[in-house]
Amino acid sequence: MWKAMQWLQKNLIWSIPASMILGILIGSLTHPSFLRMTIIPLTFLMVYPMMVNLDIKRVFSPGDTKLQIVTQVMNFGIVPFLGFGMGSLFFADKPLLIVGLLLTSLLPTSGMTISWTGFARGNIPAAVKMTVIGLVIGSLATPFYLQFLAGTIIEIPLGEVFQQILFIVFLPMAAGYATQRFIIWKAGKETYQKVWKPRFPALSTLGVLGIVFVAMALKADTIVQNPVILIQLLLPLLLLYGINFALSTIVGKFFFNRGDGIALVYGTVMRNLSIALAIAMTVFGPQGSEIALIIAVAYIIQVQAAAWYVKFTDAIFGAAPAEVATPAPVAPSTSQGM
Repeated sequence: MWKAMQWLQKNLIWSIPASMILGILIGSLTHPSFLRMTIIPLTFLMVYPMMVNLDIKRVFSPGDTKLQIVTQVMNFGIVPFLGFGMGSLFFADKPLLIVGLLLTSLLPTSGMTISWTGFARGNIPAAVKMTVIGLVIGSLATPFYLQFLAGTIIEIPLGEVFQQILFIVFLPMAAGYATQRFIIWKAGKETYQKVWKPRFPALSTLGVLGIVFVAMALKADTIVQNPVILIQLLLPLLLLYGINFALSTIVGKFFFNRGDGIALVYGTVMRNLSIALAIAMTVFGPQGSEIALIIAVAYIIQVQAAAWYVKFTDAIFGAAPAEVATPAPVAPSTSQGM
């Protein structure tokens, strides 16, 4: 069972589209409204496991202050406005898709930030810190960004956003940290690292695939009647990720060393799509499935773009020093907040 789940986790390029297609098929052949009752448990399954492996103590480690500040300035001073601008340009008459693109760009960093930084032989400790800081700031700032940017085009249930973020981010974070400490206390740190830690991302991946399936099933009639909509979502997402990669690469290459520059790229381009998806499906009710549509497509682009960028890292930043051993991070996955 674990091997099957880990296969799904490591092959998101296939498992995410498969979940989308299956959801569309089931949704078009049945009355999928009954699937709404699965949203809350699937959200918990998606978010809680990724919180277990979160290294919260890393935030308090000294050093790399400049790198962390520049990363978060880009994450919250540039990327959300870029996402909202792209949404307003391409979906002027579809406010829900604008909100979806805004959510896609609002919540930075994920476990993929750490994983891909490791594969590219960048600064992993800095990437870990970025992940925790970005998750906390993003969760606190999201209601205000939604109200400020999208409040003029759609009614934002501000109180509901705060409530759901507490439920889907901070409570699982507390429970995840308690779980992590309990396992380490009971089984030891080595057993946690070797046996338990690799399992939680696979569990979270099931939640992601389940939520994607439900979102597509609930939106199946619209997609079947107008399948071109999926293609229409690709261009703004490709532009958003392309501009983000270009900007972060320029800043990372010219203002930081190789390791820090790579961490900055993955710390600003990788978005926490799991949390974005959870907010869309729990806060906006029946409208959430349309918002979730563009987030689901973003999953595919994000994984592909991150993988291709690794191939060109040495050409952009130069080869890693010979004495630096290739790290062995966990396999990239949505389960850590992709």
